[in-house]
Amino acid sequence: MTDAIRAEEYRELLSEALDEAVDADTHLPNPHTLFMPDSHRTALYVDNTVVLGGRGVGKTFWYRSLLDDGLRAYAAKEYRINRLNRLTVSPGHGTDMDSARYPSRMLLSRLIDDGTDPYTLWYAVLLTALGQPEVCALAEWRDRAAWVHSHPGPAQLTVEQADREAHGENTVRLLLFDALEHLHQLPAERDRMVGALLRLAAEMRLGTRSIRFKVFLRPDMFRNAALHFPDASKLTGTATDLPWAPVNLYGLLFHTLGNQDTEIAHRFRRLTGGWQSAADGVRYAPPSGLSGDKKVQAEHFTQIAGPYMGSNFRKGTTYSWLPNHLMDGNEVISPRSFLKTLATAATVTRDEYASHSWALHHEAIRQGVQKASEVRVREAAEDIPWAGRAVTLLEGRQVPIEREQVRYHWNRAGLPDLLREDMARFTTAGDQQKPRTGPRDPNDLDGLIDDLVALGVMTKRSDDRLDVPDIFRIHLRIGRLGGVRKAS
Repeated sequence: MTDAIRAEEYRELLSEALDEAVDADTHLPNPHTLFMPDSHRTALYVDNTVVLGGRGVGKTFWYRSLLDDGLRAYAAKEYRINRLNRLTVSPGHGTDMDSARYPSRMLLSRLIDDGTDPYTLWYAVLLTALGQPEVCALAEWRDRAAWVHSHPGPAQLTVEQADREAHGENTVRLLLFDALEHLHQLPAERDRMVGALLRLAAEMRLGTRSIRFKVFLRPDMFRNAALHFPDASKLTGTATDLPWAPVNLYGLLFHTLGNQDTEIAHRFRRLTGGWQSAADGVRYAPPSGLSGDKKVQAEHFTQIAGPYMGSNFRKGTTYSWLPNHLMDGNEVISPRSFLKTLATAATVTRDEYASHSWALHHEAIRQGVQKASEVRVREAAEDIPWAGRAVTLLEGRQVPIEREQVRYHWNRAGLPDLLREDMARFTTAGDQQKPRTGPRDPNDLDGLIDDLVALGVMTKRSDDRLDVPDIFRIHLRIGRLGGVRKAS
């Protein structure tokens, strides 16, 4: 039997494989989905405390993978980080409901609003992970935090003893923290809580040999939390991120296709060749060319999507066109956006271009990018509301655009007043400190532009005109000559 895969079979494989991959928040990682790009290796170093990344880049994926003994063993082997085999890992905060290990979001907010010191609360989480008997015997987190406050000496002795024991056993006690954007509904309080957590994390990193924190965090939250943590520079030098170059994204795609338990996936592995099966037979590692060689990847992606985004090369090649239209101004591409685009393209091709010679039609890929843009704009508005509001006010304009034109449209829409109103809604009663819920100064529109450039929502051209990356521009109907149009 021939290994050749027909267009409709590739379409079926894409739909099945990407359905789970695009929703990592509700699907636990498993050996089939564990893809390990070389660029993520440093994020797993035990002594690298802070791991930075925006939405959809893999923070929760690695948080959950490190909690799983089997997946951690895979990572230790493939990344050649033997220290990952000598860990005792505990969750310090995450999306899962685990009230025995850490307080829920609702309880955290209540405790902070009632005056509980966030540093003391995080210390109670640490002592719970270390099994401090008096703390663990208390059912309520309020009482656990109160015990820490009343017993600073025994609390420190617990840490010192746990550190000695772990060092003697040649192990590390590692606490993981994720989903910190959900700590509190008030950004100012959330930043204060993250600052307290980073303070404790730095103390463990510098003051113990075998107790470490790993904190998965958005970059903007790290910058804001540093205002509440004077020694943030102690962690900045070892902070790392989760980058995704285009070659990593295509490696993830092929890994995902090859790790399906279907006859088509089996033929795909035979067709591409060189896959390595794990000893347990439940995971397949792609060959190096398929996971990290642009030329090899482009050849295989051409078999799926055809060579061009139209009838000829003038429209661009499919391999390079797709990531180029998904990156933000900092050249960051979310793997979730990448896979979601391809999943949408497979569905649209099946529904509208079923007889197409390739598994993905170029117009379906464009519609996939449009969907990804819609999702990314919504995420930006949720994560950084002021940035979402500012860029939305440019809807219907044309880029590249002069700075003075941006200032004109923002002033005409009353953006400074809108931002001050937003900031006022988030101000804690009686709190005189200015909350970080907006740009540095709502009246400084040039500074606001600079902030958006730093966030990757805008880019500055060599002639000082401003542009908006396609991942934001398309959904907002911001025009650009030669750009992707939003479907009507």
